[in-house]
Amino acid sequence: GPAVIGVSEIENKQVLEDLIHTGELSKRNYGIVHYDSPDFRGIDVGLIYDKDQFTLESSRSARLHTPQFPNLRTRDQLVVSGILAGERVHFIVNHWPSRLGGEKQSSPKREAAAALTKHLADSLLAADPDSKVVIMGDLNDDPSNRSCKTILGAQKKQQDVQAGGYFNTMWGMFDKGIGTLAYNGSWNLFDQIIISGNLLGKDRSTLKYIRSEVFNRDFLKQKEGKYKGYPLRTHAAGVYLNGYSDHFPTLIYLAKEIK
Repeated sequence: GPAVIGVSEIENKQVLEDLIHTGELSKRNYGIVHYDSPDFRGIDVGLIYDKDQFTLESSRSARLHTPQFPNLRTRDQLVVSGILAGERVHFIVNHWPSRLGGEKQSSPKREAAAALTKHLADSLLAADPDSKVVIMGDLNDDPSNRSCKTILGAQKKQQDVQAGGYFNTMWGMFDKGIGTLAYNGSWNLFDQIIISGNLLGKDRSTLKYIRSEVFNRDFLKQKEGKYKGYPLRTHAAGVYLNGYSDHFPTLIYLAKEIK
């Protein structure tokens, strides 16, 4: 099972507590990290971690303040640090501002969020260059949008990542037409995982990135009708569908050689 799970659109801490004590999850040794955000709908981000695989060291919630949008009440960015496979790894969990009002008009808000994410990640690496950073969440933008490509500087190809730079593990899939959510027949890949460059390379003596995946298994899909193949939502238009989410999850695999 996953060592670490970043979650978006969480109503409150109790939801996460209930989740890790439900069904098969209750048999695992999961812990949670959660802070209340100022989001006007009352939704937050959070982190679930396997205590047997990840040792929590510290966490904090980073608020987005931007003079351009003084009344913006969006989700805080969650920074969680700890030890994974004997190495210090920092996770930054995001849910950037939505596309309400249109993609172009709302883009500066996500660019401001991207600037905060980059500042957080750069600061962590400056303080400890040997540590690794994993940026994840619903960014409400695709890998090719300015927020990810330019502001965060997350590269499409591993060979283009400079020292201290970042690699977007999702961009290659997005170029192939694979997405995590669909709207009007076209796919977006908003649910991204971006990693620091020191997770790349063939030297397996330290933790390294192996591959990424959009987890779009059949049981997560709508089986019939107009939205066949789309993510199976919990509810739509006031009707309870007993689904999971309107987004597919994404994941990455990290590995380290055991001597």
